[in-house]
Amino acid sequence: MIFGPIGARAPFLRTGRVAALAAGLAVLGGLSVAPASAAAQHDPSGTWLTQDGKARIRVEKCGPQEKNLCGYAVWLKTPLNDEGKPRVDFRNPDAKKRTRASLGHQLILGLKLNEDAHYEGKIYNAEDGKFYDVTVWSDEPEELTVKGCLIAFLCQSQTWKKVTDTQPGQLTGPTNGPNGPRADAEWAPKSAPGTAANAPAATGSAGAAAKSAPKAAAPKTPAPAPAQ
Repeated sequence: MIFGPIGARAPFLRTGRVAALAAGLAVLGGLSVAPASAAAQHDPSGTWLTQDGKARIRVEKCGPQEKNLCGYAVWLKTPLNDEGKPRVDFRNPDAKKRTRASLGHQLILGLKLNEDAHYEGKIYNAEDGKFYDVTVWSDEPEELTVKGCLIAFLCQSQTWKKVTDTQPGQLTGPTNGPNGPRADAEWAPKSAPGTAANAPAATGSAGAAAKSAPKAAAPKTPAPAPAQ
């Protein structure tokens, strides 16, 4: 499962009580307590193994000025279906995407930073074809916390572990490039990596000079010598 039921709420409730008690004691003692948003956060970019071990998700910056966060399934523990064919996203609500390969699809959809320095937005679960509210952050450099909400008061979380090795069948190329994952249209890079042929033509004075430069004259053929 790439993203589904993800643990219990109890740890979050206990953490909230402890934080409230600590804040109260600090006020009584004349001390100040830094808000949770002030805690140092690590860059969530990287490749992460989901808590159930069924997928590896590459997380990277995306969008205008790379202020958003996107994620792609770059490895699946079970990439083939019961017929031995590559799995496809057949439960997707968008009929046009139901034949796309599950391996390489985008599931983290341009999350934005919130006031707590966490990324929040939508995540897509290919197992049920539904979208969920999600918040993502990294308190530890080797861990990524993923908190998903079915509804406002029903939120659960799981921890993904960072991986640096490469498994057979894992996509290692750049997003939208050879052997890389595929971004949804709204989050696709402006130009696919390695497409130098699509680079714009020269502009400005240099471009104008190149266009107006005269062609070199062809060498003249010498006249034949007069017959003796």
